[in-house]
This record gives sequence, C-alpha cells and structure tokens, in this order.
Amino acid sequence: MGSRSFASVVGLAVVAALFACGSGTDTTTIPPPPGPITFASNPCTPTGTLTLTVATSTRVDCTNGGTTLTLAGNGASYLIIPQFPTNLVVNQAVSYTLTTGNLAAASLTASRVAAMRSVQPAGVGADFPITGTLWPGQGQREFERGLFARAAMHTYQPGPNRGASLLLPPTLGSTRTFKVLSNFNTNTWTQITAQLAYLGNNIYLYIDVNAPANGFNATQLANFGLLFDQTLYGIATNAFGQPSDIDANGHVIMLMSPLVNADTPASACASTGFVAGFFDAEDFDGSSNPHSNQAEVFYSVVPDPSGTVSCAHTVADIGLTIPGTFLHELEHLISYSQHVVVNHLGAPSSGLDEGLAIVAEELGSLYYEQKCPPPACRTNAAQLFPDSSQGFIQSFFNDSYLYAALPDTVSLTLHNDSENGFSWRGGDWLLMRYLGDQYGSTFFRSMMTGPADGLTSIASITGVPVTTTFANLGIALFTDSLPGLPRATAPAANRFLSRNVRQLWARLFATAGPSTSVPRAMPLQVFAIGADTTVWSMSPGASSYWRLDTPASSATVSIRFAKPGGGAFSTLLRPQLAVFRLPAGQ
Repeated sequence: MGSRSFASVVGLAVVAALFACGSGTDTTTIPPPPGPITFASNPCTPTGTLTLTVATSTRVDCTNGGTTLTLAGNGASYLIIPQFPTNLVVNQAVSYTLTTGNLAAASLTASRVAAMRSVQPAGVGADFPITGTLWPGQGQREFERGLFARAAMHTYQPGPNRGASLLLPPTLGSTRTFKVLSNFNTNTWTQITAQLAYLGNNIYLYIDVNAPANGFNATQLANFGLLFDQTLYGIATNAFGQPSDIDANGHVIMLMSPLVNADTPASACASTGFVAGFFDAEDFDGSSNPHSNQAEVFYSVVPDPSGTVSCAHTVADIGLTIPGTFLHELEHLISYSQHVVVNHLGAPSSGLDEGLAIVAEELGSLYYEQKCPPPACRTNAAQLFPDSSQGFIQSFFNDSYLYAALPDTVSLTLHNDSENGFSWRGGDWLLMRYLGDQYGSTFFRSMMTGPADGLTSIASITGVPVTTTFANLGIALFTDSLPGLPRATAPAANRFLSRNVRQLWARLFATAGPSTSVPRAMPLQVFAIGADTTVWSMSPGASSYWRLDTPASSATVSIRFAKPGGGAFSTLLRPQLAVFRLPAGQ
C-alpha cells in the first residue's frame, strides 16, 4: 500500500489530543465529520463521462494536465489503477491523492473492500518441498550486482583474439588455462588450469584441475554434460537467439572451478545463499585485455560434498541448482553479446533484461511441465509443478508474489541489473511473460537486438505505446482468472496465456503461508477510494490498486487523481489511470 502522509496523521492526532485534554469547564465540542470533497472538473483524456460495458477496460491519459475522471454510475463497479509508466525521472516516490467527492460511493466501496479482504481463497495441496538444499538466493544477486555494475562501466575492447592454433577443436582430456574473476570488489583474477571433461555439440565443459575430490563419477559427468549440451543450450538459444562466437569454435564454454565456490564465505551459505555462477563481460574483449579469456564462458561452482572450499555441494545439489542458473546467465550472455559485440549498441542495463533472464529459468520449467503433465512425475499428485521443474521455479514463483505485494513501491522501469532485490525482478518477469504471451515467442529474441533502452525496444517490437502496455498489464494482474468466472471473462489484452498467476500465488500461499512474507493467497491488495485527501505515494514505473463502487442512485461519480493540493502531475511521469469495469459480485 502507498504510505500515508506523516504530517496528516500527526495533525489528526494533535487535534484529537487537544479536544481530549480540555479543562472541565471547556465547552469546546468535536466538530461533525467533514462533508464531501469538492473539486473543479479538470478532465483527463478522454473528457466527458467514461462509460464501459462489464468486463472491459481502457486507459485514461492525464498527461494533458488533467486531474479528474467522471465515470458512469448506476451501480457500476470499477478497478482503478493509477500509474506512472516512465523511465524519464529519478526513482523517487511521488506523492498523490485519489479521492471521490461522493460520500455514498466512498462508503459503499469501503464496505465492499473490507468484505473482499475477509475472504481468503483456500489453498489446496502443496508443491514439492525441497529440504536440505542450499539455494543461490541473495548471495547470487549480490555477486551479480557487482558484475553488472562493472559491465555497465566497461568499454568493450574489440581486437585480435586467440591465435589460430588455439582455434583447433580441443580433445577430450586436454587442458587449458583460464583467468577467473575471483574477487570483483578488488578486481582480482586468478589463473587456473582446467581439463576438458565433456565435449558436446554446443558446450565445452571444463573442470578445474584443483576441484575437490569426490565430485562427479563418469556416469554423472556424462549425464550432466548431456543435459547442458543437448537440452538447456537449445532452450535458451531457441528463445533468445545465438550468442556471439568471438573464438570461432561454435561453443559456449562452461568452466566449473572451486574459485567460484570460494566467492561465498561458508558462514554466509545458510543465511544468504551462495554464488552459483556468472558470466564476465570482459571475456568478450580482444587480446589487449589481459583478463579476457576471449571466449563465451559461463563460470560455475563445482561439486564439493565435504565443504572443503565453502558450502558443501553434492552432485545432486549441483544438478538441482546449476541448470536454472545456467539458463539465467546464458540469457545475459546472449543479450550482452548481441547488444554490444554483434550490433555495437549500449549494454542492456535495463532491469527488463533481468526479467528476460528469469523467463529463461522459467523455460527450463516449462520444458519439464510439458514432458510431465499432472499428475505425472510428482511426489505428491497435488503438486502444481513436476519434481523435475523444482530447480527452475524459484525466481518467478516467489519473486512475482513479492512484486504483487508491493506494486506501488516497486518500479518496473527504473531498476537495473546492478541492483539487489527480488520484488522488482518478479515484476519484470511478469512484464516479460505477459509480453511473450501477447506477442509470441519471437518477442524474446527481438529484445536481444533492440535498443539498450528496454522500453523503447518494447514499443518498437509490439507497435503499441508503452503506456498502453503498462495499463493492460496492470489490469491483467488482477483480472486474469477472476474468481468464479470463466478465464475469458476479461479481454485477451488483460490476461496471461501460459501462466495463471493467481494460481501460482495461491499455491505459494498453500505451501509457505500464512507468514510475514506470504500473508495472503492473493498478494495484490485493492483499496477503497475515499472522500478525503489522504496523501499516498507511488514510485515511477509502479501501479496502485483501487476500487470504486457507484451507488445505484448516482448517474455519475467523479474522482480526482492529483498531487497533494489538487495540482496536475509533471508530464514526465506520464500519469494515467487504467480502468476496468468489474463484473457483478467481484
């Protein structure tokens, strides 16, 4: 929820205290409640009275300096979503008011919102609980933060690459030296020697010769390499296109080294997770950069069952956690190489690239979901996902819930890959998933080669203004799968296709809630538009969810979306209202 103005709350408290502390002879009385708010008509676009049929939506543009909207009444109910769909301002909360001058509408809405919040959809079943396994989590994100901050500042240095003798296909068991970024805070690289342990059609899998003992056996290693080479690589490249090939070997190198394990202190493993893998932008540079391996490289932890380097990682744990990380980082590698190396554009610094990387993880899950429709391949027949999907679902499953719990404070347009946090990542996954559903799988590939500004890319690929996309997405998060109604009740533009996000969130609640982090089956909270001037706040690139119920006796009801005091917003914020007419009973 947006935050109330501290000044307004304190002011009310002071007034109440003054009345309560009067002397015994004081005849002052508390005044009656204020009457309805009055405000001058200053219509956004379109002007006049907005009339929607049931289960339809529209976008109301307030960049014309408008602050008011009049809606048809006669008992109609509306979902109202204020938005600032922009990346043209700093990421700083903007104060606003959203009010109606109709006391009857405010009272009716407040009672319906209270009733709506009192109903919790029952969660049934639980997804496959994975216990005793460490997950990358915050440790991975913090490491990525440093990497992407460096990549954003790094100037690509094209130039001569490795000599012709090193372009010959390597032989299984041969060794090669690599420089591995072992501490990004101090920009420290360490040279290691690694042996080619798996030679595939798409992947060269190297393992550091100093890897701890008791790692892969021959069968495990063959199956591990085959998974990355024949399944995961194809999942990523089919969706996002091919990476560059600066070493002309037609392969991506996967390097497993205990130096990556050591990036996480053992004391931090259980609390913040661990660094699972990464790619280094400097590897794309030519031979003039002494740190460059002049190749496309994915770095990963290596099995260490006894925890001799840091966290203990069994072969089974590696098989569960590294495939999703590989898909995530391979999307970043493809995006960087296509934007910078191939097309000579700026680095894709937008947080939207993180949303695409989470899509890459999700595609791993979808691969196994399609192979194992329910109830097959599940420890518990009630599971939403098969057991084989569990290593791929963490980011979109959990992070999207965290976003939906804070849609007014989490910007989808002003975060970037160099920042920590999970909720904005979940929001950007929702945006990318929505666009992939609406415009087809080629949308993801197109995002690899468009302008570095992700919003410009979206508008160019879809042919639809970003403001319209934000309005439709904001509505879809609530209207897709309205309780008790056919999913097609909402227009196609206000629905997802490949995911039912209400179902995802309800399953997370059934598995992990109620808790402080998962308090409700439906994380999106809708608030009542009141007849007062309470000050709220919302971040640029964010949305807030409100409801307006009109009395049957009112032909029209007006609302005002404005700065505190009633003024219009800066046009740089692109202020707008997404409006959906709710079906009866919602």
